[in-house]
Amino acid sequence: MLKFIMENFSHVAPILACGGFGLVIVFERFAALFLAYPLAEFDGFFDRVRTLIMKDRISEAVALCERFRHKPAARVVREGLVRAHQPEELIQHGLQIAVAQGLEKVQARTAFLATIANVATLFGLLGTIIGLVQSFEAVGSANAQQRSAMLANGISTAMNATMLGLAIAIPAMICYAILMNKTNKMVGQLDQAAVRTLDLLGQRYFNASGDGSTPSEPTFTGRMLKAKRRSA
Repeated sequence: MLKFIMENFSHVAPILACGGFGLVIVFERFAALFLAYPLAEFDGFFDRVRTLIMKDRISEAVALCERFRHKPAARVVREGLVRAHQPEELIQHGLQIAVAQGLEKVQARTAFLATIANVATLFGLLGTIIGLVQSFEAVGSANAQQRSAMLANGISTAMNATMLGLAIAIPAMICYAILMNKTNKMVGQLDQAAVRTLDLLGQRYFNASGDGSTPSEPTFTGRMLKAKRRSA
């Protein structure tokens, strides 16, 4: 294969370029999705946030999220907490913005792997066609003794181009499937973080109002109930 690459570099250079780009994306995405972005002990993190919220210690809950500011899920929770004193609509807008920003990070560049796999396959087929065309042109101008050897060499070159293209495309598609599966899990985690944050802010108000006290920072639920009481 190395000899083939050296002798037919013009054919395989685009395929090797696809492989290089794909390798960079795979390493970067695996590091991000499996190491940098996941929030370890997701349920445990929310248990700690819930405890702080129920004790009306919003600032401490925000500080806890700041410790994990590189985690998209923690950033979603933080965005909801810093707007805890605002109306429900503004809280939801903030969560939607945070989720959208998290999705942009989580989904970035993964889709390129599928494109790289397809392009590498097509470049391999292009190399195959070029090799066959050159072989038949050479055979047409060669004498009878040289035709068999030239045709065999041409077919070998064409098949090697196809093999190299598939050697890039198959691992790229496998990595794409693995990364997309992880991406979907991360997307679910972001959605869950937004929903659970809204739920915790709602529980905070009802727990506080149940013992006759009023939260120092009224949540969107508190604002809605107060408005209904005034209208009644």
